[in-house]
Amino acid sequence: MTQTTTTPVADPWTDPETSNKMAIKALILLLITFILGTLCLQGFNLVFTQVGEDVGAPAQASLITAFPSLVLGIVCFIYGSLGDFVSLKRLVVAGLVTLLVGSLFGFVANFFFTANIWTVIIARVLQTAGEQVAGSVFLVIATKYLKPSLKVIFFGLYTAAYQLSASIGVFAAGVLSSIAWQYLFLIPVVTIFFLPTLLKNLPGRQGGNEHVDWLGFTIFGLASAFLTLFFSYMAWWMLAVAVVLFAIFAVYIHKAANPFITPEFFKNTRWLAAISLILVFYFTNYCISPLFNAIGTSVYGMTTAQVSTYIVWAFVCAAVVGTSSGWIIGKIGRQPALITAACLMIAGFVTAALAVNAGFLVLTLTACLFYCGVGLLYSPVVSTVIDTLPQSESGRGVGMNDLVMNVTASIGITVIGGLMGSQSLAGSSITGAIGAAAGYANLLLIGGGVMLLGLIVFLLFRKKIYSQN
Repeated sequence: MTQTTTTPVADPWTDPETSNKMAIKALILLLITFILGTLCLQGFNLVFTQVGEDVGAPAQASLITAFPSLVLGIVCFIYGSLGDFVSLKRLVVAGLVTLLVGSLFGFVANFFFTANIWTVIIARVLQTAGEQVAGSVFLVIATKYLKPSLKVIFFGLYTAAYQLSASIGVFAAGVLSSIAWQYLFLIPVVTIFFLPTLLKNLPGRQGGNEHVDWLGFTIFGLASAFLTLFFSYMAWWMLAVAVVLFAIFAVYIHKAANPFITPEFFKNTRWLAAISLILVFYFTNYCISPLFNAIGTSVYGMTTAQVSTYIVWAFVCAAVVGTSSGWIIGKIGRQPALITAACLMIAGFVTAALAVNAGFLVLTLTACLFYCGVGLLYSPVVSTVIDTLPQSESGRGVGMNDLVMNVTASIGITVIGGLMGSQSLAGSSITGAIGAAAGYANLLLIGGGVMLLGLIVFLLFRKKIYSQN
């Protein structure tokens, strides 16, 4: 009997040059996927009030943005953890298929059948969960397989891509809103054609037997979801359920063997002080676009398409400042950069409130002011929070940042969106505006007040946050 021997095929990912070339090919397609997915998120963020009216649920319209952003925070943490030990090929396949299913379901269910707010929300949740795979795998590949000289370039591209996709999303939503907003769902469908190339250029290896705390994520996610629903429906039983679930989560992380976040996190007072900055500063993260769209349509009689041609420039400003934030921080320091960002956002909200009746071009300039602050804020506030944790906990720290950013933003858009829909603040304002314009001016002042609170919190706790004890 002749014995056949086979020579094991060399793993190309063990060779630095080969892995670098394959990584670049994969990263380009992952970046495009991430851009198209984020484009969808920002597009729906602009037109969710119109969608809510079209589906007969204007009071719950903010959930179209709130729920996907909540899911985004949770899956960011999960995917970041899975990327260390699960085959990236399998992860990307699952992500792109989920993105495709969400896109087709959203379009078919709301274009060919009677549009419903929950079919919109389910489709957007599926799209968000699917597209974030691209962003998380991008970061894993760039961190593990790129040579150092290219890492800085691709991380810069990632930051710029988010703001670029936001600007394109706002513009696309404006155009499609005058045709049919349902076409927004179809934008990411093209990404499924990237799959063959990605499978050729992604590592298929699987690492160790790391534990993923699915039960912890589920409890925390449900608690956050009920808290978000409470702010939309103001049903007290939902708040009670959220409180009970958070209490169960607190008990769980004390008893579980490997919870995704340990009780020690909450005993770190420097981290608690720092994370409070994200809780406040990102509360209004998704509010400016829908607010300005409502002002344009209600006060100035503009279409969403016309509004988008103005607001898109605010996102361009954010992209420019965001990509320059590293250089700015290097020149003036992290604390001055954070204070500057907060002041720009406060100024953006307050000047917008004063200029509600001054013309939409003037309002656009105030939006640019605000988004310059947004672009500058991310780097100093995130690095500040991460620096309060030991290096061994930095991965979970990044995940918690994503969770807190998206949970607080989802609650914020639910609160502000609900007030927009009810027009409860309309009538008069200290800015001198009256009628519907007064309601928007008051909401903008509230936004400015929240940003001012964030600045006060930072000034009160910065000695604690930056201490090394």
